[in-house]
Amino acid sequence: MQQKNLDIYGHDPIPWSRALDQLVAAGSSDAEDAPQTWWLSTTGADGQPHTTGVGAWWADDRFYFTSGARTRKSRNLAANPKCAIAVALGDLDLVVEGSAVRVTDVATLERVAERARQGGWPATVKDGALTAEYSAPSAGPPPWDVYVMAPHTGYGVATAEPHGATRWRLEP
Repeated sequence: MQQKNLDIYGHDPIPWSRALDQLVAAGSSDAEDAPQTWWLSTTGADGQPHTTGVGAWWADDRFYFTSGARTRKSRNLAANPKCAIAVALGDLDLVVEGSAVRVTDVATLERVAERARQGGWPATVKDGALTAEYSAPSAGPPPWDVYVMAPHTGYGVATAEPHGATRWRLEP
């Protein structure tokens, strides 16, 4: 992994482990201080950016999130899988860039549905997607597709000591 110190005040680079530890903690089903909003940014075929809140979590060194098939974010990802996820963690603001693909294998969908249920959303797998009695108002009607985003670059700005700002290249 490559890292670049972006801090202009002389602070040391932030180790990726600081972000990773907080992502893992936020992704656990019993996380009390888990982030409430994760922001997904996509770009449409016309180049227009789009950012929206999503339910997301970190597992297996990747982000997972859901989206209705007819939503703008899903249409954008179909045209261009490059995206970014942003989140305010305990003491670190984090933006991670990568590419997202729709998950279709049943084992992963079942694992994602179980994680959703642990978090309080009664999702089940049906016909290659998730369904439930309810979802976020902006999600559109069920079913909801599951996406996985493999990260390649991250940016972190510390909001508490030790301060700093760092870019991480997560790909070899």
